[in-house]
Amino acid sequence: MKVMKISSLFGLLFLLAACVTINIYFPAAQAEEAAERIVDDILGKPQSDDEKKSEKKGAALQQPFYQQLASKTLDFLIPAAQAAQPDFNASSPAVRKLQASMKKRNSALTPHYNSGAVGFTRDAMIAIHDAGAISLKERNKVQGLISDENQDRSDLYRAIAEANGHPEWEPEIRSTFARTWVEKAARGWWYQNAKGAWVQK
Repeated sequence: MKVMKISSLFGLLFLLAACVTINIYFPAAQAEEAAERIVDDILGKPQSDDEKKSEKKGAALQQPFYQQLASKTLDFLIPAAQAAQPDFNASSPAVRKLQASMKKRNSALTPHYNSGAVGFTRDAMIAIHDAGAISLKERNKVQGLISDENQDRSDLYRAIAEANGHPEWEPEIRSTFARTWVEKAARGWWYQNAKGAWVQK
């Protein structure tokens, strides 16, 4: 009877491992890290390697001992789970080209973020927030900057999804970037909340 219970338990663990291997899910944490790195670079706030290491160390220290133990036990029992987690790629040639283009344009857009003329939309794009803050002489130029930036942003989210072999991830990638743009925005910049209303940071 005891042998039967043990074999049933191992059978259940084997079945669980098989199920975990089949499920390929959107790697939200990896996507968030990639979005932070890309947005920091575009906005001119690169994070040093030391800062990244200390953040990871801090996160590990905050995790209670029993959670670390449970996590290691699961990794030992179900090593196949690691195979199901895709390696998130956010540095293909297409992504790097778009990132460089957006970084170059950012110096022209920053004064308009600062004045409140332009803000971040809830769908990870940019739009005019206060047309009155743009002189008549500059309106066409600003509209062109917004149009070019939005084209690059759309292409960037698509390129990251394609670089990972999962074009269906584009909406999740866009959502991740929408949150990241707002998190990385400077104090005083404008953005749209989830309902589409403009809010100043």
